[in-house]
Amino acid sequence: MPELKRLHAGHAPAVLAFELANRAYFAASISDRGDEYFAQFTDRHSALLAEQEAGICAFYVLVAEDGSVLGRFNLYDFEDGTAVLGYRVAQHVAGRGLATATVRELCVLASARHGLRTLRAATARDNAASQNVLTKAGFTPVGPADPADLGGKPGTWYQRDLEAQPCKVPPS
Repeated sequence: MPELKRLHAGHAPAVLAFELANRAYFAASISDRGDEYFAQFTDRHSALLAEQEAGICAFYVLVAEDGSVLGRFNLYDFEDGTAVLGYRVAQHVAGRGLATATVRELCVLASARHGLRTLRAATARDNAASQNVLTKAGFTPVGPADPADLGGKPGTWYQRDLEAQPCKVPPS
């Protein structure tokens, strides 16, 4: 059973393997991270951990029983009880409801562990899978997203008010 874990230094090799294995898959729907990201991965991973330690964001990985990373789920830009949600799942587990279930779980953590009241997420108009995940997880469209937020693609911001509509993890 996959487990959502807070990102730590020991996750670096598995996260890098996840990003490399799924690079082409991700680039088909979101902008590619670029070669520099991979060349400087260790420094970037350390910087994320420093931001997390400072309390301005929270990074999670969905880890399989074998220790491999199946997905990344991030809360960032904490401000006045609001954060932005970003996520990506491995191609070999996409379309199985894993992203939706994990976003729901992260909603619970966002409220209980991080004191957040609102989550926002942007998705490109042509990314139907991400739109479905957000809708099934209780997010609603709230307006257009600047293409600069989505690698140059037009899109939509979605939002979930965690206080008005508390997130509950459905029973297994």
